[in-house]
Amino acid sequence: MQTTIDSKNNIPIDYKVTNTNDSKAMGNMLQRAKTILRSNEFTALYDKGYHTGSEFKKADDLGIEVMVAIPTVAAQAPNPDYNVEHFIYNHKDDHYICPQGNILTTTGKWHKAKTYKFKRYTTRDCLTCPLKEECSKAKYGKGIQRSEYQQYINRNKERIENNKDYYRKRQAIVEHPYGTIKRQWGFNYILTKKFINRAEADIGLIFTAYNLRRLMNILGKEKMKEYIKTVIFLLIREFRNIGFKISRFTQIYFPNNFPYQNQSNCLKLLKFN
Repeated sequence: MQTTIDSKNNIPIDYKVTNTNDSKAMGNMLQRAKTILRSNEFTALYDKGYHTGSEFKKADDLGIEVMVAIPTVAAQAPNPDYNVEHFIYNHKDDHYICPQGNILTTTGKWHKAKTYKFKRYTTRDCLTCPLKEECSKAKYGKGIQRSEYQQYINRNKERIENNKDYYRKRQAIVEHPYGTIKRQWGFNYILTKKFINRAEADIGLIFTAYNLRRLMNILGKEKMKEYIKTVIFLLIREFRNIGFKISRFTQIYFPNNFPYQNQSNCLKLLKFN
């Protein structure tokens, strides 16, 4: 289940039940949040399961700032001082410079990974470098893969490094509703397990109950009562308008003995008279 939680009051503003993992979920949920809020002037915080280059690009296209936890890099150098992050990328000339000053170049060919394309950067200088064993265990030396989305990945890293305290708020924001729903209320699983639309309805009822309780805690019982009265008044007014339209319709298209051809009878039908 994907959820979008407001940071000020810990109120879920959106949810979506899916049968896929988190890696491709960020872009769609950001688009939905932008539509709901009618703005892109917010920052979205995510855990490392959402760290996907193509999703960073979608966020950038939407004009939304995101901060996604950075997963641990699998390919570590024997000496951490020679990990890829210590290699400087020259954007103008499209090459990397290693800590020893050697230049790693690319043929310009794009290689295909499962979900993205990348270019590979190498140098023959690795073969004669005295520190090769500290830099790479590969026979021919260091090879760097640069994703087509690397610029977006780098921007996320910069935001995380410059706002570490800000990012730490993520868990407190998103886990608040789940803690209440699962631990206090006992909803450790949903009741409807056949088809996504049924599961979404189940989750929707739970979140509606949570939001009502949350609003009551924030506003207080008296303000909440006034709010509910206002909502009911607006609903009644809307249904009266619908009843009037139905009565006009029945007068035109149905005979005089049709039971709901006037507004009074229509309101009885709608149970608001």
